[in-house]
Amino acid sequence: MKLVLRVKLLPTLDQLAALSGTLHTCNALANRISSQAYEKKVFSRAGLQKLTYAELKAAGLSAQPALHVIRKTADAYTTLHAQIDAGLLGGRHSKRRRRAQSKPITFRDQAAQPFDDRCLSWQMDARTVSIWTIHGRVRDIAFTGRPSHLKTLAEHRRGESDLVHRDGMWFLHATCEIEEAVPFEPVDWIGVDRGIVNLATTCDGTDYQGKGLRRYRRAQARRRAELQKKKAAGSRSAARRLARRKAREGRHAANVNHTIAKKIVADAQRTGRGIALEELSGIRDRVRLRRHQRATLSTWPFHQLGTAIAYKAQRAGVPFLEVDPAYTSQTCPRCGHVARGNRPSRDHFCCRRCGLAGPADHIAAVNVRQRARTAWVFVSMPGPPSAQRAGDAISARQPVATGSATRRERPSRGLGCSRPRS
Repeated sequence: MKLVLRVKLLPTLDQLAALSGTLHTCNALANRISSQAYEKKVFSRAGLQKLTYAELKAAGLSAQPALHVIRKTADAYTTLHAQIDAGLLGGRHSKRRRRAQSKPITFRDQAAQPFDDRCLSWQMDARTVSIWTIHGRVRDIAFTGRPSHLKTLAEHRRGESDLVHRDGMWFLHATCEIEEAVPFEPVDWIGVDRGIVNLATTCDGTDYQGKGLRRYRRAQARRRAELQKKKAAGSRSAARRLARRKAREGRHAANVNHTIAKKIVADAQRTGRGIALEELSGIRDRVRLRRHQRATLSTWPFHQLGTAIAYKAQRAGVPFLEVDPAYTSQTCPRCGHVARGNRPSRDHFCCRRCGLAGPADHIAAVNVRQRARTAWVFVSMPGPPSAQRAGDAISARQPVATGSATRRERPSRGLGCSRPRS
């Protein structure tokens, strides 16, 4: 599996000027190439290389940096066209799509620039790097980082590294290829229910509450409203501060998710259990919300939390499954009775048939664990196609909902019943 590590550079004033000038020049040339690509409708790497390679060499770039500038521009257009084809920018006549297609892609003066081993070399013992710049090769740029990151970097670094300038600091984002740990046979499963009030609840009864994150976001929303008024009045500094606050809020949420994921994976590894989550892709399109709930759902970081748990489990060799989420919070794990009335409120569950009661999120996590147990039996059976049998088994075993939800539970759109893989 691939892992990206961030290493902080500690350049001197002369080295700082060389790095800054290199990023500025490379991005200015990337903007020039982007304009030519847009005018002549040439977006492939090979086509842009034929069109602009000689121009980049004449501008003072060496062979490999010139190729990296061309590839960066071509990849930017590839991403844009993929977003358009997937409908992420709206329909054919949407304002956002027309705006994206009406002008060439532009790069910031300090946008990241990739370097390969021909342009960048690492001296791990001395903790320095040597990097190509427009002023020649700059050597002995010191770097620092966490001891665990530096050890991983020395043992597993492969491929390109990106030079990044952010908030007045310089970083190298290095790509590492780490061998996956062999998944063990789980003795049981930890079911995890993801929510908005409780970011994650396990079947063991552990709640990872989101009160702190919600409180932080409400404070940020108040500050954002003040800055948006100033931005509407024409303040450029307000626009810059809004962008910085947005990035800061995203980093804060990511840190919370990684902390939760680390604890869940460590618990699973210590107890020899696997981890099971609900498959929640597309949930924002499936639910209807009141107006005051839309902002809360749109900022719900469930996908980021699931991704963090998945890759941390993969690194630790912990089995990982995603199961059908339908009716997990309305199903009684003891008698199997399903009804909307089983959940009289958001926080409480009480089975109308057998009387089992408890926190709704905990009940949902227990149901996720039970579905993972069934799925893993079919995944572990010899002979293909085990994943398809698991999907058929779980869909067939879903109970019929009563009360207002009288239709049979829908089959899973993708159980993800497979062992971790890259």
